[in-house]
Amino acid sequence: MRYELLGPLRVTNGQDHFSLSAPKMETLLALLLTSAGQSVTKDQLITELWGTRPPRRAAAAVHVYISQLRKFLVRAGDTEGRAIATTPAGYLLRRGGAGLDVDDFQEAMRTGREHQHAGRYERASRDFDRALALVRGPVLAGTAEGTALASFGTWVEEERLACLELLVDARTALGRHREVISLLSRLTAQYPLREVFYRQLMLVLYRSERQAEALQVYRSAQRVLRAELGLEPCRSLRRMHQAILTSDRHLDLPLAS
Repeated sequence: MRYELLGPLRVTNGQDHFSLSAPKMETLLALLLTSAGQSVTKDQLITELWGTRPPRRAAAAVHVYISQLRKFLVRAGDTEGRAIATTPAGYLLRRGGAGLDVDDFQEAMRTGREHQHAGRYERASRDFDRALALVRGPVLAGTAEGTALASFGTWVEEERLACLELLVDARTALGRHREVISLLSRLTAQYPLREVFYRQLMLVLYRSERQAEALQVYRSAQRVLRAELGLEPCRSLRRMHQAILTSDRHLDLPLAS
């Protein structure tokens, strides 16, 4: 079995994918998965499912959802029906040997960072690509309402953006300027307040002998940040601007390992 939480929740047995049609059951399974093998109390489940205004028979409803979830997991591959255990405090998901895409994402990020630090940019790029391929969309397709899963969804999105930043750095070090410029042009449009993408785009344009365009990117970022936040560009972006103005030799392309 394998649980896939980085997008619409699904479970696979290696051949077929199984999805839940009931949002409450999706939320319940996702909360158990993100609890890292810890027991989740009934009160926590109720709060995540209904917030501060649960129905009168919320505890009974949770019991029904758990029963249905156990049947769903049996169909998906939990042949012994032991994945969800009842504990004195509440419920616990026992993954056993089942995989989880979140673990695979974190492992790809870890190895990618190691390769990046060692100057193995091609291998780092492959790891970051592998991590990004695991993210199929927002957690629970963006429908998570409870605070715990909303926080988890925010973490996933921040990690995905961090992975994109690292991937850009790896490809830039490899001199793959054309594809990096194309990617960063989309990212700066999609995330206009994320200053690191502007900085990365300025660098790769400069290395492509497009200094005027690199300086234009800075002016565009400055306009957006002033209009949206009333702020000037951050220190690293200002330093990149100054380095380009003076053709700082430190901006030259490093040798890739």
